[in-house]
Amino acid sequence: MSGQIKAACFSEYDKLEQVVVCEPKYMTIVDTINETQKYYEKEGINIDAALKQHKHFVSALKEQGINVVLLPPLEKYPEQVFTRDIGFTLGEKVYVAEMAADIRQGEENVLKQWLEANQVPFYNLTGDLIEGGDVLIDGKTIYAGVSSRTHEEAIEHLRSLMPDYDVVSIPFTDTYLHLDCVFNIISPEEALIFPGEIHGEKVKMLESRYDLIKVSEEEQFTLGTNVLSIGNKKIFSLPINKNVNKELRSRGYEVIEVDITEIIKSGGAFRCCTMPVRRSKG
Repeated sequence: MSGQIKAACFSEYDKLEQVVVCEPKYMTIVDTINETQKYYEKEGINIDAALKQHKHFVSALKEQGINVVLLPPLEKYPEQVFTRDIGFTLGEKVYVAEMAADIRQGEENVLKQWLEANQVPFYNLTGDLIEGGDVLIDGKTIYAGVSSRTHEEAIEHLRSLMPDYDVVSIPFTDTYLHLDCVFNIISPEEALIFPGEIHGEKVKMLESRYDLIKVSEEEQFTLGTNVLSIGNKKIFSLPINKNVNKELRSRGYEVIEVDITEIIKSGGAFRCCTMPVRRSKG
């Protein structure tokens, strides 16, 4: 693909047109950096199963008319499947993140090469610890999770770069790696939440803005919050998260069930595995 690609992302639920993914070819649990990984550390990850599941997911995205960009997997990056964290599209620009964990530093360069080759406008957040799993957009509001991966100073910098947006900091407990593991917006009126992790005042604020669909502890462990909305009330979700899927269907969503249970052993599901470049408002 040549010529300039336009980036555009104004929500978590507009129609997804183009997305960046990376197959889990070298996926391993090297440093246990979250609760899920700790649980599966001894069992490890079956690469063949993970690759098969990822391929099925990519096919399902393409079936929905989504342009899927596959970044080349490199052996030195065992968590490259989680493309969400290396960058995020806000408005009409991609913001390339600086990774907090040593094991992930450098992953963003693979994304930058693709962005440069396709003339996609991007801003390099050098020196700022901020990752895409902590950043959610809804119209003129950006929610940024304060975590071990995303620091308040980086959020402050983002605020200065995006003066037309209300950038809201959301501190949450350090049990979970990223904000999108405990909170995820699925429409202008609705969001998924795993209760008890986001600090009190911020929960009240979110309750005033969204009808919050509560995710159980059991389904949070299988990343029930980490769904991917592709627009037109269609959502990718794991078959195992039956209650979440039932709640979504009862609200009129079409749930596309794809099994990526091998990939979630490393602590991320559909949102973590996708970096939207373009969503259309239509």
